[in-house]
Amino acid sequence: MALSTQLELNAAQLEALLERAAKRGAREALESIGLHDENAVKDVQELRGLLDAWRGTKKTMFHTITQAVTMLVLGALCLGVLLQLKGGK
Repeated sequence: MALSTQLELNAAQLEALLERAAKRGAREALESIGLHDENAVKDVQELRGLLDAWRGTKKTMFHTITQAVTMLVLGALCLGVLLQLKGGK
């Protein structure tokens, strides 16, 4: 036979209980990914820096590729015009 106990909490007690549970859960989550020590802030800042650098690199890479393709197309057009002019003489 299971015993059933009913617990009554007021709003402030419930809020405090939820806050403690949330803090404990956050602490355990940070520990599970290795961000629980005093170096955690520095680690997160470095990760953000790496992500920003990666985003900048991607943007530059796509810009460079677009520029190169444009130059190739324009070069091919110029070569075609040049060949047409030389062939017409």
